[in-house]
Amino acid sequence: MYQKPSAAFIAASWIALGTGMIGYLIGLFRADMLLNEKGYYFTVLMFGLFAVVSLQKSVRDRLENIPVTDLYYGICWFATILSIVLLIVGLWNATLLASEKGFYAFSFLLSIFGAITVQKNTRDSQARDTNSQ
Repeated sequence: MYQKPSAAFIAASWIALGTGMIGYLIGLFRADMLLNEKGYYFTVLMFGLFAVVSLQKSVRDRLENIPVTDLYYGICWFATILSIVLLIVGLWNATLLASEKGFYAFSFLLSIFGAITVQKNTRDSQARDTNSQ
């Protein structure tokens, strides 16, 4: 049984993704750090977003009995955890104010939450469209 997500939940998901990403990126743009540091944090964000979308898809595929290899499933979990660990290590060693570190951490978490829910909503909407035909 598939239930299409509500418009409010879809909007909230996109707002979470957009707010997290835009806030994170504006923070990076305005930050007083070297370009290689900005590149590191940008790459961690992109890696994290890709990892959680891939993980959400592979978890959902398994729930729907769509074949997903154990290797790919494990890599998805590893990449998701690694992106979070890389952010933590980077922030731990950064010469930033505690408030800036918190800002990056929470905007990163909001971004990956938004990416997961947008992927879920997309999948739910496609499943609903496929079943109605």
